[in-house]
Amino acid sequence: MQQTILKGLLILLIFSSCKQNTSENTKVQNEESTMEDYTPFFKLSLAQWSLYRTIRSGEMSPIDFAQKASELGFEGVEYVSQLYSDELKKDANPKKAMELLLKTLKSNSETYKIQNLIIMVDGEGDLAVLDEKERNQAIENHKKWVDAAQFLGCHSIRVNLFGTNDPDKWVDVATDGLSKLSDYASTKNINVIVENHGYLSSNAAMLTKVMQKVNKKNCGTLPDFGNFCLEREGGERWETKCIKEYPKYQGVEEMMPYAKAVSAKSYDFDAEGEETTIDYKRMLEIIKKSGYNGFIGVEYEGEHLREVEGIKATRDLLISASKQLN
Repeated sequence: MQQTILKGLLILLIFSSCKQNTSENTKVQNEESTMEDYTPFFKLSLAQWSLYRTIRSGEMSPIDFAQKASELGFEGVEYVSQLYSDELKKDANPKKAMELLLKTLKSNSETYKIQNLIIMVDGEGDLAVLDEKERNQAIENHKKWVDAAQFLGCHSIRVNLFGTNDPDKWVDVATDGLSKLSDYASTKNINVIVENHGYLSSNAAMLTKVMQKVNKKNCGTLPDFGNFCLEREGGERWETKCIKEYPKYQGVEEMMPYAKAVSAKSYDFDAEGEETTIDYKRMLEIIKKSGYNGFIGVEYEGEHLREVEGIKATRDLLISASKQLN
């Protein structure tokens, strides 16, 4: 009798366990199906700066960027010019070195079915410097990247508006530098876009004044979630602590009417996967309200996660935050 009861209890326990496991498996499958079926209002691209440590350490070649982006599930890529400085030294003739690099990058992007979107241009001179001769030289230096963007099929180059930090003069010289470069870029069907990247370029109200004065269809902005530092300790451009910052949500909202791309900066994440310094849902609400539905570039710049893990965390947060929008 006791054996019969024990057998009955054992059968009930097994049946209950199987039923629970089946229910949990179905739940997981449903969640995975929901993620696969969900399409956000934007497309996802990968900013190469997210991998700058891996590239500079030699662990990854910048040539393999399109492959890595494809492996991580991205549709488009945003190149960073300074990460190809070694590649451009492989031939004594700079033009030949550039041609070889661009042919290789284009071939790889086609192989992995990746869209080339932007070249982030750094280190080619300041477009908002007071000295006109120096400013014009910076414009000339940027032209080869306009040509490169056209060859790759990108829609834009991203430039910086460093130079003078005098607010009474910056708007005028920034307008001059941008206008001249945009005029050239228009002949190549390329946009020139400005990122909030520090100092006066991170003052969104002033940057919109520049956009209004330039007033060209191929000149716009690249709002970045996190680059709103107006001043750093010691007057340094990078690295030191930020001591004055422009309101980030206000800044993105002010820049969106001129946006031709958007950069989702991230630094660190909490246990729930939320960015610790930026409200992603709030940012996406601003972006969606503006009517923008293009690419949003993932740009992880943190130190606590490995770069690939930070990229995945940023990508997943963008998707989960967008699902919370009305």
